[in-house]
Amino acid sequence: MNDDSTIYTGKATPDAAADRGWLLGHFKDPSDPRHSEDVEIKWGVHPKGDERERWATAERRTALLVLISGRFRLEFPGRTVVLAEQGDYVLWGRGVDHSWYAEEDAVVLTVRWPSIPGYRVDEPSRSSCDDAHETGQRSRNAEIV
Repeated sequence: MNDDSTIYTGKATPDAAADRGWLLGHFKDPSDPRHSEDVEIKWGVHPKGDERERWATAERRTALLVLISGRFRLEFPGRTVVLAEQGDYVLWGRGVDHSWYAEEDAVVLTVRWPSIPGYRVDEPSRSSCDDAHETGQRSRNAEIV
C-alpha cells in the first residue's frame, strides 16, 4: 500500500489469496481503502474440478463474471454457460440462482453489486448456511463466487 491512503496498489493473486479471492467489498475493514458497500470484486483462482459448495439462491445482487484464463462453467436454472476464451463473460441479475464448476484450471474476475453480507460459505463440510437465503445443492469443494 502507498503512503497516500487514497491510492492502493497490490497484486491480485497474493492479495486475493489472503481473503478467499476477495479484493474489495463490505467485508474489508472500514479503514481499508478496499472497503465498499457498493461493489465486490473477486480474483478467483480455481483448480480444475473446483466447484461451488452449494447453489446460491434468492440472489440479491447483480454479478458479472469475466474469464481471464482456463475454462469455467456456470449453471443457472435451465441454462448452462461455458466461458472458454479469455474475455468471455456472463452477467446475471437479482433473483437468478447459480452455481459454478472449473472445467480446467481457471482464473475469473467477478464483480458484484451491491456488496451485502450473507453469502459466505466458510467450510466445505458445513451443513448450514450463514443466511437462510443461501441453501441448495452441496458439492465437493468450497469457494464462493
